[in-house]
Amino acid sequence: MLYRLLFAAIFRRMDPERAHHLGFGAIRAAAAVPGVARALRSYCGPRDPALFVSALGLDFPGPFGLAAGFDKNAVGIDGLAALGFAFVEVGTVTARPQPGNPAPRLFRLPQDRALVNRMGFNNDGAEAVAARLTRWRERQRNKGRTRGVGSPIVGVNLGKSKVVPEAEAIADYETSARLLAPLADYLVVNVSSPNTPGLRDLQAVSVLRPLLLAVRTAADTAAGRHVPLLVKIAPDLADQDVDAVAELAVEIGLDGIVATNTTIRRDGLATPPREVEALGVGGLSGPVLRERALEVLRRLRARVGPEMTIIGVGGITTAEDAAERLAAGATLLQGYTGFIYQGPFWAARIHRGLTRAGLGHRAQRPSDVPMPGIERRQPSGPGRREENASR
Repeated sequence: MLYRLLFAAIFRRMDPERAHHLGFGAIRAAAAVPGVARALRSYCGPRDPALFVSALGLDFPGPFGLAAGFDKNAVGIDGLAALGFAFVEVGTVTARPQPGNPAPRLFRLPQDRALVNRMGFNNDGAEAVAARLTRWRERQRNKGRTRGVGSPIVGVNLGKSKVVPEAEAIADYETSARLLAPLADYLVVNVSSPNTPGLRDLQAVSVLRPLLLAVRTAADTAAGRHVPLLVKIAPDLADQDVDAVAELAVEIGLDGIVATNTTIRRDGLATPPREVEALGVGGLSGPVLRERALEVLRRLRARVGPEMTIIGVGGITTAEDAAERLAAGATLLQGYTGFIYQGPFWAARIHRGLTRAGLGHRAQRPSDVPMPGIERRQPSGPGRREENASR
């Protein structure tokens, strides 16, 4: 309630990007205070053993994580994890640093609890983010938290540098993968943002196959281990193209799919069309995306089978939304827009709601039928996850 009052009185009147920087700065500042950070982790962190998810060779303390786009440069992982996100996906990171599109480039649609963004992959570049993650990993080791034991799970979302032509996209992604794979718990190849010209063309299977194979080779070689690799797709793909991506993922043994990114569609909004049109181009996110994201998830699960990891994202606002996505076959979940409208304790509320609902899916599935792609088990210790030795 307090956050809603603050949002209505202050943040809603502020430029969205400036509000983001101020809010994220407050999260980072709070996490830098040892007592505050411990209190946040104790209050917000997922603690119910029934919520633990084993996927991608990792043990996740809960199913709900933060999608890429919020922490583009890996500057606030500890604070975000302390707020109850079971994992944090940083980025999108490109091989070359880039400022992104001209401002204003982030817009709220309060009537729809939605956002429109055309940020354009603004980030410090793969080399700078790799250096930052190296220092973060070192700090984690100094605290006795190593990869697989106590340290937050961190994925890295990779995109194409805007200045790089499509013909050189593979080399561009390979550069990022070589720099970031040794520091990531998993990688996501983002070919679905609407804000980089030509990027969505890379979703065509004929182009996507060599790209994913090249990134996998570069990542595993650089890291000296198997780095789980996923691809993030758009909700605007036609059903036959969703099927084609699913078939490709199975064919090449991809570790997973993130479904879905933002949409370029504008139907189904309560905001007057004239106001929406005035905002211009960009990716739309929020509850309006829920139905299509759910459709894509169900379609993917039916085609990739029960084992492949699918991260469901798009339109998740409540614990009921999260439970619905798990029931439809998601292995893990992500959110972003709800964080803006629901406030800092949103992830904690999602996990607690899933606990109260018995993960939500149990009333809809026979108890002897396992959730697709999910193995649930007790952790080996508080906040502990062990790396799969075969990976």
